[in-house]
Amino acid sequence: MSLETVHVPLDQGRAYDILVGRGLLAEVGARLAPLGARAVAVVSDTNVAGLYGEAVLASLREAGLRAALVTVEPGEGSKSYATFAQVCDGLLAHRVERRDLVLALGGGVVGDLAGFAAAVLRRGVRFVQAPTTLLAQVDSSVGGKTGINSPHGKNLIGAFHQPGLVLADTAALDSLSAREMRAGYAEVAKYGLIDDPGFFAWCEANFSEIFSGGPARERAVAACCRAKAGVVVRDEREDGERALLNLGHTFAHALERLTAYDSTRLVHGEAVAIGLALAFRFSARLGLCSGQDAGRVANHLALAGLPTRLRQVPGGCGDADQLLDAMRQDKKVRDGALTFILARGIGKSFIAPGIDPGAVREFLMEELAA
Repeated sequence: MSLETVHVPLDQGRAYDILVGRGLLAEVGARLAPLGARAVAVVSDTNVAGLYGEAVLASLREAGLRAALVTVEPGEGSKSYATFAQVCDGLLAHRVERRDLVLALGGGVVGDLAGFAAAVLRRGVRFVQAPTTLLAQVDSSVGGKTGINSPHGKNLIGAFHQPGLVLADTAALDSLSAREMRAGYAEVAKYGLIDDPGFFAWCEANFSEIFSGGPARERAVAACCRAKAGVVVRDEREDGERALLNLGHTFAHALERLTAYDSTRLVHGEAVAIGLALAFRFSARLGLCSGQDAGRVANHLALAGLPTRLRQVPGGCGDADQLLDAMRQDKKVRDGALTFILARGIGKSFIAPGIDPGAVREFLMEELAA
């Protein structure tokens, strides 16, 4: 097995590794045993548990660890107060102690939910991420952001709680639907658009191999993890530079809220793809980057099978005023003023505070009419 290791050198004894390679889930017991826990509580959704739950539990038990499973329903709807309480109570019922481990086995929803439960259970229990989707492997499993959604917006309730280890088994991606792979790919492309034009060009040439499972898949996952780890170490709590990782997300989170987090209509990666295209078109409209760059971004995302226009949201996404109102709950809002991540070109993104709401509204009206 070819294994890539990305180190996240946080201070105060919180450093951890991200392991990227095929077959890691089969080794989960051996990988977790050195962490010194007596017990591991696995949190997963019913779909992922059906695929990997028994094998993971068996691996943990073979390593001498007491193992239990807590499951939730799949989908963004599980990032709720009710399911959060269900997970916390499930972990307590299995007598999870502070030196034990919570293992998040699943995609971004499970990782965010299980991580938040671990952050508050007994005022902090250690946890490990075992992401099984492309989106989770390249983004949400790294960096310690955990949380749930509120009717007021996405990820507004949560905590920073770093994992002790991330096991990104790229073989798990073989079981994903084409839609899930495409959705995860939006986050892969994002890293090139933020500050690495060479990586974006590499993605343009190699994205089909990422989908098919060739060596480009491991390279892409490791490259994204390495990029995110660097940002997290420099700005762990999103006081500055880390906000760049939200390129496209101000638009995306508003779309998710207005589609009621209904994954049959829109999943996170699809919303991000639309958001990336909108961020570049808005940047071009403001004269910050060329229309050619904006077109290149949208064309590549479309070639990868992703939506890039508001009209592609099934069932619609509200009007310009509703979208703008949803954006006002974005975590980057300061003193009521909108902050966007915009771009001066591919790989040249920057934090843009105090954007005129009127300009945003006019842009959204044009996009809705397009």
